[in-house]
Amino acid sequence: MNITTLQLDSPSGRWRYHEYRPPELATAVELIWQSDGIALEPQDRHFPSPSIELLVNVSGDRFRLLVPDGAEFFDDAWLAGVQLGPVVTEVPRHAIVLGVRLRPAGAFALLRRPMREVSGVVANLDDLMGRAARDLTERCREATSVETRFRVAAAWVGERVAGARSVKPEIGWSATQIERSGGGVPIAELRAQTGLSKTRLVAEFRDQIGVAPKLYARIVRFSRAMAILQAGPVALAEVALAAGYYDQPHMNAEFRELSGLTPAAHLVRGRPPDGTPPSLE
Repeated sequence: MNITTLQLDSPSGRWRYHEYRPPELATAVELIWQSDGIALEPQDRHFPSPSIELLVNVSGDRFRLLVPDGAEFFDDAWLAGVQLGPVVTEVPRHAIVLGVRLRPAGAFALLRRPMREVSGVVANLDDLMGRAARDLTERCREATSVETRFRVAAAWVGERVAGARSVKPEIGWSATQIERSGGGVPIAELRAQTGLSKTRLVAEFRDQIGVAPKLYARIVRFSRAMAILQAGPVALAEVALAAGYYDQPHMNAEFRELSGLTPAAHLVRGRPPDGTPPSLE
């Protein structure tokens, strides 16, 4: 098992972070991670991305959701659908959290429900999956090592996506084109290539991915800009150009709407841009 480990120290806290990419689940899961550390700030912010995050509180006090709508407290496991704005939580000072970063197709297969139902929402996993959610939490807490916990999480996801209804090929292809283009592919081109009407493309995309194609493209572009900001010092005008925005004011407006902060404010924060340790490439 190829696990990457990193010690992270920042003004917001100190964590030991582990990351694993299960090859057998590559179409469903982007990565599985675990964070174990001390939070030095009482609140944490997560920002929109094309992924869906499933989290398990392995050890620690409850988390409290402040923004957006959803269950107020999370003691065990919860899921954040594709978000339309920032997610703000009150966090315990010390916690061990396991995360499964699901691709939209993986979340659709795992939850077996229209993804629009969890778009913009953070929900207790128990409310979405019942006993299966409790089983995941119990097994993760019983695991005595990071490697064992990752195997438990991968097996749990694998059992539930096997044989599940898949995203339709034309919708999966459209989502992939949006992701590969960094949100730059014209939606009209997707309609032309798939033969779907505007109404049908939007409806099926919302059901299987979570949001309409145009909004998904905006979120992908925003995530790309955030990754550039995280990579190192760079002029904001260059970030806007590299991420595919018309200009810096356009990027600034998108950042305010999707994150509640300006790009400059993100630079000042000097912390991982989604509130969790960064993905390790």
